[in-house]
Amino acid sequence: MTSFPLLQTINDPADLRKLSRADLKQLATELRAFVIESVSQTGGHLSSNLGTVELTVALHHVFHTPEDRLVWDVGHQTYPHKILTGRRDRMHTLRQLGGISGFPQRAESVYDTFGTAHSSTSISAALGMALAAQRKGEERHAVAIIGDGAMTAGMAFEALNNAGVADANLLVILNDNDMSISPPVGALNRYLAQLMSGQFYAAAKNVGKSVLKNAPPLLELAKRLEQQAKGMVVPATLFEKFGFNYIGPIDGHDLDSLIPTLENIKGLKGPQFLHVVTKKGQGYKLAEADPVAYHGPGKFDPAVGLVKSAAVPKQTFTQVFGEWLCDMAAQDDRLVGITPAMREGSGMVEFEKRFPGRYYDVGIAEQHAITFAAGMACEGVKPVVAIYSTFLQRGYDQMIHDVALQNLPVVFALDRAGLVGADGATHAGAYDIPFVRCIPHMSMACPADERECRQLLSTAFEQDHPVAVRYPRGSGAGVPTLRGLEGLPFGKGEIRRERQAGEAAAGTPRIAILAFGTLLYPALQAAEALDVTVVNMRWAKPLDTELLLEVAARHDALVTLEEGAIMGGAGSAVLEALAAAKVVLPVLQLGLPDAFIEHGDPGKLLSLQGLDAAGIQASIARRFPA
Repeated sequence: MTSFPLLQTINDPADLRKLSRADLKQLATELRAFVIESVSQTGGHLSSNLGTVELTVALHHVFHTPEDRLVWDVGHQTYPHKILTGRRDRMHTLRQLGGISGFPQRAESVYDTFGTAHSSTSISAALGMALAAQRKGEERHAVAIIGDGAMTAGMAFEALNNAGVADANLLVILNDNDMSISPPVGALNRYLAQLMSGQFYAAAKNVGKSVLKNAPPLLELAKRLEQQAKGMVVPATLFEKFGFNYIGPIDGHDLDSLIPTLENIKGLKGPQFLHVVTKKGQGYKLAEADPVAYHGPGKFDPAVGLVKSAAVPKQTFTQVFGEWLCDMAAQDDRLVGITPAMREGSGMVEFEKRFPGRYYDVGIAEQHAITFAAGMACEGVKPVVAIYSTFLQRGYDQMIHDVALQNLPVVFALDRAGLVGADGATHAGAYDIPFVRCIPHMSMACPADERECRQLLSTAFEQDHPVAVRYPRGSGAGVPTLRGLEGLPFGKGEIRRERQAGEAAAGTPRIAILAFGTLLYPALQAAEALDVTVVNMRWAKPLDTELLLEVAARHDALVTLEEGAIMGGAGSAVLEALAAAKVVLPVLQLGLPDAFIEHGDPGKLLSLQGLDAAGIQASIARRFPA
């Protein structure tokens, strides 16, 4: 176990503000080592947090947190922030059931001023805080720290546009690490790269720095020198056009640059924009060399790094999708693949290699991704949008207005449907069935295993209207996929198990479980103990009403089962269909409750919600006792 003598004395930022500059540098060294050791034992986000060590130290040293508000964008870069704000001794519980979150949470600490996990929300939130303080007559600073590609999203620019004319004391820090999770894309990234790589600009900044170092601290002289340097080099920066005073770029790993700059900015009024350049994985050579691989590693030995397991893992649903995408693209040249900055997470690495001209990474811009797909579909192209269930929420209006209203044949491959485990409530795909099935023209497929996932993706691609296919993170039952591209019947389910008993004994109800998705397999386990029928429904919309009514006619009670929100979900669809057919039957709905499910082991979380085999059996036995 590494020793952290200085870090162990820091229980809150007030302790940090007492340190000398030399001690702060030592603290940063220890903090970086602590992050590496901690993440290696729990798993979590690593590269992004190694890149924000010095920036975090400088912010808490200069600003009087928590009275001054820090809003961290995306949120997976806040481990140093958590460590310095009283949670050092709880880092061993990171992203575990009952432990601390991997993202900022207001309920966890007063230093987490705004809950973040989806990107590009920080500027809007910090602007709201700044104007609220102004309205209440309170003197405090509001700082938004945005990076990891989050500046490419439209919401960030909406906030910049508002902030520039709002007369707010707002500081926006662009943590420019030249990375999102996947490699960065787009014109903004190109602009920043060109700005940074210009030798004349770098020389001008260095000259200005050396002159100011020895000049009298006259504010007017400093302003003139800054304006002249900017005028010669970047006559109209993008951010100044938004109404911000642009400062930078400066080295985000140099406390001797960061601290004086932040102290100067602290005394300025109005919207300020500080451009800080950092390196993802800074200080850990393996993460510096491959920041994508070390973005969110599991447990590992820091001395060795990530090692591939010798065991052959089961194929994940993400891998099933990636293989299907390549195979279907080889067969149909109309197919294109679209991702909002999640190439690795959505399993599209091989697709990009094999079909680079048909691969589109639009950056962290879910709204644009969906309308972009709609535009392509208008011209006879067949877009497949690979998007996490939780991120589809961000493009909901576009799915309704631009895709469904025009009945365009876009396939939505919804990864991470259901509970996701360590990332918690912000990333859980709990709501896609309710919010998709209420939209006209939309269909929703719920494959039970890997084979069905491939087949239902093919079925979705064959349709001439929009279809979503939802599948969870990780592997399923381990059912091997078929090599062909044959689909399954559209909108049709199947009976997977019939109850064995004949006529029901007196007082013993005949029960059928209607399973939507991968919970089919724990349902089959529970069914063996209970001797009940199990139906693999496959489609939440259109519902196989013919099969539903046939099963309802010969059973006394139904149980619906889904890894999604009960309210408005597939079980609700069953109730609606029964009511429309004037069938009165007891129905038990099992799924996710009207609550946010926090982080933890996915299997344990499902068990706590009664969605494992034992829980399903117990719920049925309680509701329908023999």
